[in-house]
Amino acid sequence: MEGRARGSLPFVGMIIVILAQASNMVVTKMAMSDGINKYTMVFYCNALSSFVLLPFPLIMSRRSGSCPPLTFSVLRKIFLLALVGFGAQISEYVGIDYSSPVLATAMMNLIPAFTFILAVILRMEKVNWKSSSSQAKLVGTIASIAGASVVTLYNGPPILHSPSPPSYVQPHHLLLLLSRQSNWILGGFLLAAEAFLVSLWYIILAFILKDYPVVLNIMFYKWLFEMILAGLLSFIIVREPQSWILKVDIGLIAILYSALVSSVFRLTLCTWCLKRTGPVYVSMFKPLGIVFAVGLGFIFLGEMLHLGSLIGAIVIVMGFYGVVWGKSKEEEKTMEGGGVGGSLASSSHKMPLLQDNASSV
Repeated sequence: MEGRARGSLPFVGMIIVILAQASNMVVTKMAMSDGINKYTMVFYCNALSSFVLLPFPLIMSRRSGSCPPLTFSVLRKIFLLALVGFGAQISEYVGIDYSSPVLATAMMNLIPAFTFILAVILRMEKVNWKSSSSQAKLVGTIASIAGASVVTLYNGPPILHSPSPPSYVQPHHLLLLLSRQSNWILGGFLLAAEAFLVSLWYIILAFILKDYPVVLNIMFYKWLFEMILAGLLSFIIVREPQSWILKVDIGLIAILYSALVSSVFRLTLCTWCLKRTGPVYVSMFKPLGIVFAVGLGFIFLGEMLHLGSLIGAIVIVMGFYGVVWGKSKEEEKTMEGGGVGGSLASSSHKMPLLQDNASSV
């Protein structure tokens, strides 16, 4: 019984991880709809996250020999990691503002496909086009990108009809619909860009961990650099002083929730699950985020699930599992062959390129 309970802990942990990810998107959407500035929100979230992790570098520095030295070369790589992560953050917040949490969670399933493409380009992934695993990853990548195109470009009729009268009855509402559709497409492209940047983020992190395998220290400096970048961008873009003032409202709740729950807590829990089960198991839970996003968005935002979102999400999930299946088959062959010939992307003891987003960007 005790062993079975321990085995179920990663399952429960990953459910909490995905629920935290989807709920954070909904809370963020609610805060931005309430008027909080998305750029100052990013700044405050990164500032709070770095403050929470501040004790870890201090503790590590007092323990001589407990971790490798933090050189200027490593700091430079972490800054590049933060720069890519900051770009992903901005793309996510602006993309959610223009679209919905459902679209955001659907686009996150593009990460394995983009990671596979980047790993092949950088020769981190060995591809044998005659093997079924490589063919599955190729087909899955194409399917994921095709599904993302559908969910972005085709909205379709709502599956659950709103009790309110249709907005096309009045002519001026037609212009509003066209504006929302164009914003939805822009939001979809921004969320796809976020997925690409997250994939690039994983690859950069994999190289950093080879020289400096101290995850919490890396996360602290990453958030510290992102706080500085967000502060500079907000100072340039945000001209209204009142946008910097925090009030006791949904905006403050969103900042606290994003920094403490969706960033620090979820990253730690996902890393623990990853060490217990491996990257393939962790990745299998990602499509569950769409279910949570649909339910939470319907309850708290009054959003409707459209046919285009459903079709595109199904295609993306199928492509996602194709890539993950191909990856798992390659890992099985690597283990059967004694671990010889494994690439950086498939080595289980290094930073996995198919792991969950974990809001670490």
